[in-house]
Amino acid sequence: MAIPVVGLTGGIGSGKSAAADRFAELGVPVIDTDQIAHQLTGPGGAAMAAIAQAFGPQALTADGALDRAAMRQKVFSNPDSKHQLEAILHPAIYDESVRRLLAAQGEYAVLVVPLLFENERYLPLLARTLVVDCDEHTQIERVMRRNGFAEPAVRAIMAAQLPREERLRRADDVIDNNSGLAELRLQVDAKHGYYLANLVNAMF
Repeated sequence: MAIPVVGLTGGIGSGKSAAADRFAELGVPVIDTDQIAHQLTGPGGAAMAAIAQAFGPQALTADGALDRAAMRQKVFSNPDSKHQLEAILHPAIYDESVRRLLAAQGEYAVLVVPLLFENERYLPLLARTLVVDCDEHTQIERVMRRNGFAEPAVRAIMAAQLPREERLRRADDVIDNNSGLAELRLQVDAKHGYYLANLVNAMF
């Protein structure tokens, strides 16, 4: 990469997006793989032709975007469909992420990857990994409130992610997000100063 890259991750409901937003406010280029995935699967998105060919017109909404609800149900009940969808999307998301990182302007960049440690293809791109963490009870409450999911649905999503303890073990840096947005932003500010002082000067 032209500039150092920090990989930002965390379990569902941990506060990744809020942390990424604060990094962006501080002037750090932020590349979010979820946003890239939404663009690739939006109306006329670059991945939609392959998805339509693989899954048929029932995988599309009327405007040509991915029918997320229908595909979510399909992949949760059919591992083969999940692997087929991932085989289409993951390489395309990775390629676009690399393209954006190479074009990024700044002292360092942040790459947001929800399944960073589960999908290890991104790790060679990174100088540092940063996990946003909170306790599981807080995760569940946040996702239920934000998405309107029932608790079993949230727990099913969490079960498909790396266990919290393993994610923390593998992280270079951690932000504790059990205390609310103001405290989260202060910790991001501290990490930003740390990365400017150390990462940019290759002192790690």
